[in-house]
Amino acid sequence: MPLEALSHDVTPVGLHYLLVHYDIPLIDEKEWRLSVGGLVDREVSLKLAELRDRPAVTLTVTMECAGNGRAALSPRPISQPWLLEAVGTAEWTGTPLRGLLEEAGLKPEAVEILFSGRDRGVEGGEAQQFERSLPPEEALGDEVLLAYEMNGSPLPPQHGFPLRLVVPGWYGMTNVKWLERITALERPFSGYQQAQGYRLRQDPGEEGEPLTRMLPRSLMVPPGIPDFGTRERTVRAGPCTVRGRAWSGLGAIERVEFSADGGAAWADARLGPPSDGWAWRSWECEWEPHEPGPVELCCRATDAAGNTQPLEAPWNLGGYANNAVQRVPVTVTSE
Repeated sequence: MPLEALSHDVTPVGLHYLLVHYDIPLIDEKEWRLSVGGLVDREVSLKLAELRDRPAVTLTVTMECAGNGRAALSPRPISQPWLLEAVGTAEWTGTPLRGLLEEAGLKPEAVEILFSGRDRGVEGGEAQQFERSLPPEEALGDEVLLAYEMNGSPLPPQHGFPLRLVVPGWYGMTNVKWLERITALERPFSGYQQAQGYRLRQDPGEEGEPLTRMLPRSLMVPPGIPDFGTRERTVRAGPCTVRGRAWSGLGAIERVEFSADGGAAWADARLGPPSDGWAWRSWECEWEPHEPGPVELCCRATDAAGNTQPLEAPWNLGGYANNAVQRVPVTVTSE
């Protein structure tokens, strides 16, 4: 998502970030079914039309890739070279997962709920579907959706048509696309995407800490105009309103600060109205540069749980969860 798209409360579909691990599968809605099985009393198989007939909910949700900010780490981990653009906010419409699991009769001995997508590929030397699991207490959250619409229209192929999982507050890998199977498991899932991928580790031999909810982050719309080749910004001296968005999967955004000197001094930004809990929150701050020359703009967010973005984020092998403050070099001109 180009950072100027932060100006939109809801990200247009074509600007929302995407990470597709394998091929985008071609799915015929007429032959597709969602199956629910494993440790349940009644196995279920539903057509898309049957899912659409169930109670529907629309939630505005900010979704961020766990690797957002990876390209700023040094040495740079080998994976998608995200700078800060791997984020977007959409209106997702679907039916709550909880109701379907309750109707299937989720057994108390189930320790995880596995979500399997139709996409297939090779990763870690293993042919696999993209699969992720959640603890039952997370899967049964009222906000977790089986989504079939994005911004009021059917899911486009690249965003998971005909059905995807949406788990508000969690990093993007949790939101399995092209969903075709839900399985209640008797033991923790040990597939690649859970046991190897998306874990914080310093070297390959570590078990690592699994990634879950999004850390707090604030981003600004870079002010001024960009240089074509370098994308460096130029701003005329005089009054300027800097705007942006902030979000966290750990609590509502309660504070955003802005700095015009590389983080030496900070001022509180004005916050927009609170979100419904799952979407980013707008903010703005007045800035009036007087002297021509280079400056570095920064912003940082603090959530209701007291988590604040760090000036520098610790390095990890996968380049995950780098929520260090955004830094925007700007040249102030007198013309």
